[in-house]
Amino acid sequence: MHLAQTAQESKDIHFENMMENYGDILLRMCFMQLQDGEMARDAVQETFLKAYKKWNSFKKQSSELTWLTSIAINTCRDIRRTAWFRNRGKTIKLEDAREPAYTQAFEDDTVLQAVAALPEKYRLAILLYYYQDMRQEDISATLKVPINTVKTWLRRGKELLRTQLEGWFEA
Repeated sequence: MHLAQTAQESKDIHFENMMENYGDILLRMCFMQLQDGEMARDAVQETFLKAYKKWNSFKKQSSELTWLTSIAINTCRDIRRTAWFRNRGKTIKLEDAREPAYTQAFEDDTVLQAVAALPEKYRLAILLYYYQDMRQEDISATLKVPINTVKTWLRRGKELLRTQLEGWFEA
C-alpha cells in the first residue's frame, strides 16, 4: 500500500510541475486556437486531465511538451467542432477576448490577428514554430504529419501572412 501511495504522490508532484512549466505555453496556444480566454483555460484544464488519465500510455518518444501540445490541439479541435462553438456569435474580436496579461505584451496585435485568421493547418504550424519555438520534427510528431508537410504549411502560412501584412511592417 505504501509503495502505491508513493508512486501516486510522485505522479501528482510530476503533474504539478508540468502544469507550472507548460501551463502558460499551452494557454497561449489554446487561446490562439479558440480566441476566448475562458475556453482556452478550460481546454488547458481538459488537456492536463486527459494527460493525467493517459500518463501510463505516454511512451516518451517525444518530449512532454510535444505530447501535451498534441493533446491540447486535439482538445481545441474538439471544442471547435461543437455545435455551440460553431453557432456562437462570430463577432468576437481578438481584442475583446484577449486576456489582460496579453494586452501589455502585445499592444499592436496586428500580427496576432493575422495569424489567428490563417486556415487551421497554417495557423498551427506558425504557432508551434514561432510562438512555441518547436522544431519542425516536433511539430511533425505533434500534428502527426510528415515533416515535409510541416515545411510546406510553414512556407504557405508565411506567404499568406506576408500578403496580409503587406505594408504594415514598413514604417
